[in-house]
Amino acid sequence: MISVVIPIHNEEQNLPILAGKLTAALGTIGREYEVLFINDGSTDGTADRIHEVCRSDLRFKAIHFRRNSGQTAAMQAGFTHARGNVIVAMDGDLQNDPADIGKLLAKIDEGFDLVSGWRKDRQDHPIKRNFLSRVANGLISRTTGVHLHDYGCSLKAYRREVLEGIALYGEMHRFIPVYAYWNGARIAEVPVLHHARVHGVSKYGLERVIKVVLDLGVVLFLHRYAQKPIYVFGLCGLFSWSISSLSALTAVLYKVLGGKSFIQTPLPLIAVTMFFTGAICLLLGLLAELSIRTYHESQNKPTYLVASRDNLEGPDRRATDREKGA
Repeated sequence: MISVVIPIHNEEQNLPILAGKLTAALGTIGREYEVLFINDGSTDGTADRIHEVCRSDLRFKAIHFRRNSGQTAAMQAGFTHARGNVIVAMDGDLQNDPADIGKLLAKIDEGFDLVSGWRKDRQDHPIKRNFLSRVANGLISRTTGVHLHDYGCSLKAYRREVLEGIALYGEMHRFIPVYAYWNGARIAEVPVLHHARVHGVSKYGLERVIKVVLDLGVVLFLHRYAQKPIYVFGLCGLFSWSISSLSALTAVLYKVLGGKSFIQTPLPLIAVTMFFTGAICLLLGLLAELSIRTYHESQNKPTYLVASRDNLEGPDRRATDREKGA
């Protein structure tokens, strides 16, 4: 089965058109399918349009949030409730074309675990959207080692097992390919159509760039240091102690060789401040180590991923034959 997950926020005019295009496109793939609309706290008539579509075709389903929770939360809800072995995510503003779903599924059938759409001819503002998007995509590709042209394209297809164990927060949905690649997934990218927005207003602004940069920092930290946080806190602590020692030594040299009293320079204050800063960093690192061990042991979460087994049954006997990792 194919599950199509679509976050929706104030798309009253677009939704009936989108439903018609989805029915036409999915009807040609020759597979059982479902469409999940995630109404992310819409304040217009979107909920009524969704009710109408779902009544006319039981393959269309919906989840309605009490308030706007953001695209990432909407996608997480859709992934959680989807029943398909392959999950396709896309936007509900008609800028993604449902006709491209077949392209993504064809790549999945070739053996890829995740297929990302690439809006090669993007129909958006050249500076506010296109240029900043290229900068963000280049930054993410260089820092993560996962080279995609268009992280921001919502039109993606996932094998269900790729999404298992991935919990999304904030604006993290764009980093799913990164998480998947680090967990051993095979990733492909295909060019897809992109249409200019006709109805409604874009929900994206310049502040999204700042969010991407901050979220990227979180992703890199969790990937590199989630298992050993003491490496980060300990390094900061040792650096602080180095500054403390250098400041103290310099203050003593000024006193002995230069005849300057300790109270004539800020060096003693710097030495004391950095010493205690270093001690706090190391203590925080030890607390983080205790926390990560409690996290794994209390929830019985292994620190590894199993791809397959031969002549051996593991504790996790689901059809995917995989174990959740950290």
